[in-house]
Amino acid sequence: MPAKNLYDHIQEAVGFLQTKSSLKPRFGLILGTGLSGLADEIEQAVSIAYEDIPHFPVSTVESHRGTLIFGLLAGIPVVAMAGRFHYYEGYSMEEVTFPVRVLKFLGIERLIISNASGSVNADIEAGDIVFVRDHINHMGANPLRGYNDERLGPRFPDMLHTYDRKLNAQALALAKQHQIPAHEGVYLGLQGPNLETPAEYEAFHHLGADLIGMSTVPEVLVAKHMSLPIFVVSVVSNKCYPIEEIQETTVEAVIEMVGRVTPKVQALVKELLKSW
Repeated sequence: MPAKNLYDHIQEAVGFLQTKSSLKPRFGLILGTGLSGLADEIEQAVSIAYEDIPHFPVSTVESHRGTLIFGLLAGIPVVAMAGRFHYYEGYSMEEVTFPVRVLKFLGIERLIISNASGSVNADIEAGDIVFVRDHINHMGANPLRGYNDERLGPRFPDMLHTYDRKLNAQALALAKQHQIPAHEGVYLGLQGPNLETPAEYEAFHHLGADLIGMSTVPEVLVAKHMSLPIFVVSVVSNKCYPIEEIQETTVEAVIEMVGRVTPKVQALVKELLKSW
């Protein structure tokens, strides 16, 4: 639940980070499971450990680095989160989304979010890339619940145009040009950390979801609250529909699958940054 001193905490974090780097980032990136390799592409990088940033939580997920990186990606000034926070780690929704608010106050113009997901669409295979066009919040919590500070955003943000379909169309065209299997889809966010039952996969398919995962929705809600344009790319790590095709999945298998696709995602993101 947002606290009344949230704004002050954001300013403290921003003030600290501005003493570490004078770069004025145009884009913010959240690098999810298996995708933190994009951080290695950032030039003239200045890295700050999350644990050193005032009021930042610390990532407990093994595959996440836990650093904020300032630098140039494809010649564009960016700030990247190499590793994110999840509700299932035990953090509050305010803690999970606090970094997004900090990125906004650092001056970014657009937020680019990546994640790994399971497919509940029979036409979307493991290894495919999906550009999110909408989401379903099935996490049972909302980072905007509680006290609202009008300096951060309105009490009742409208979610109609949360995702930029024109940007998705541009990304799809680039993917086709590079012969990368890609789609647009609806992402359904869950608390986790357990994977879902076959009955749940079936239910989420009928709810209209194409993808399921344990992140992204809280960050998107907060970004939209602050009128920050959002672009989300998801790498499908495992296929969860139709039911007869489900196989037992491990975190290691998810990371391995995402790792195969990461170079393609990196190339796409860099091209998109140049075009924007």
